[in-house]
This record gives sequence, C-alpha cells and structure tokens, in this order.
Amino acid sequence: MTRAAPELRTFLCRSDNIGVLIRDPASGACAAIDVPEVGPVLAALDAEGWTLTDILVTHRHGDHIEGIPEVVERTGARVIAPEKARAAVPGAARYVKEGDTVTVGGLSAQVWETPGHCADHVTYHFADAGVAFAGDTLFTLGCGRVMEAEPATLWGSLKRFLALPDATAVYSGHDYVLSNGRFALAADPDNADLKERVAQAERLAQEGRFLIPSTIGEEKATNPFLRVSEPALARSAGLEPGSDPEAVFTALRAWKNRF
Repeated sequence: MTRAAPELRTFLCRSDNIGVLIRDPASGACAAIDVPEVGPVLAALDAEGWTLTDILVTHRHGDHIEGIPEVVERTGARVIAPEKARAAVPGAARYVKEGDTVTVGGLSAQVWETPGHCADHVTYHFADAGVAFAGDTLFTLGCGRVMEAEPATLWGSLKRFLALPDATAVYSGHDYVLSNGRFALAADPDNADLKERVAQAERLAQEGRFLIPSTIGEEKATNPFLRVSEPALARSAGLEPGSDPEAVFTALRAWKNRF
C-alpha cells in the first residue's frame, strides 16, 4: 500500500524567515521546522486544523529557536535538536547527530550534519517524501554565510545536496531569493534558466509569495554556489576554467560577502 504524500505548508516569520509545517496525513503527526516566531506558527496550525507533535531544529541561532519554549508550552510538542546545539536548546526530548533517523508519524528523515554556517547545523532529509529541510545551509539561488568554519566546510555540506534526485524539494530557512538572484546574475549573467527564475521570483514577490521550496534540479541549473564546476563561474570568480570547485566556491562566497 502506497503511503500518502506528506502535507506541507510554508509561511513567513519575522521579516524573512521561512516557517514550514510537515504533516503525515495517515497519523496526523505534524512537525514544525524550527520556530522562528510563535504567532505565525500557531496561526498556520490553526488555519490548517493541524496539531503540532514535533519541532525539528536545524541549528541554534536565535531567529530559528526563540519561539520554541512558548510553542512547546501551548502544544506539548516534543523537540528534536542537534546534539551540538544541546547547550542552546536545553530540554529537548532528543538530540541527534549524523546518520540518526527521526520520525514524524509514519514519515522518516535521515539527519545530516551540514556545518559551515554554524558548527551545529543539521539537515533533515525525508527521502521517501522527496523533501529536504536545509535550514541556512542551502538557499534558493544561494547558500548560507560562513560563520564558524572555513569555506571548505560549507562547500562539503553543499556537495551532499548535489547527489539528491533532481525532483527533491528543498526548503530553506530564509527568503533571500531576490538578493540571491541579483548576485547570481552578476556571477552567471549568460544563464538563461537563471534569468527566467529571477523573473519568476520577482513576479511572485509582487504577489506576496516566494520561490520556496525549490528543487535540487532547479538549484543545480541556477544556483552559482552549486555550479562552481562550470567554467563561466570560475571566470566570474577570477579563476581559470577548470579550477578546483572548492577554490571557486571560496572565491564566490567571498564576493557575495562584499556584494
């Protein structure tokens, strides 16, 4: 018997955080990916008539966890957090690390440690559902800022996404799409697919919507930080075509920091 696909809802929190709910329709179990802000998460639950059972924490930064205590008080949801974020997320029901599995009802996700943006960052990959919650590691048309590591560490994390099926939906932790698109066009100006995606993002923004989730296939075609093996990106980064992808990534990330 084929299990029903999960139900997913995205919504804005704070100014540019993305809130996400994933629900298993067979069991009714529902998880929030982080809790950037209490009100929007509770409002989304109320609008759908869903009951929150779990909170999956991607990393310890305040704009991803500050709403957890109140939402737990209101809902009784269990918190699952990265082992390396134990000090910042006290009282979680479970702390997870690379290779662990978490479940939301009948839905199952593998935990990836994806450091670079911060040391404790994890990604939740629901392989059977074709969904990855990338937090602040991989964004639509961009990637996270390197904060607690060398750029090579974040590049190592991003490479894992390249191995996923193209249809995999990627949910990122922020709506930085328009600013990422401006940089992507500067770095990859002759990419027709990129031009089309940026135009789509601009249309959606005018309607109060955003280009999240994306898919791995779309990101491989348009995200400069996943295209560092392409000669055009090496040239834009000031390097020779055929340069080591890690070097190209490092140069592009440094340029983005100044952009």
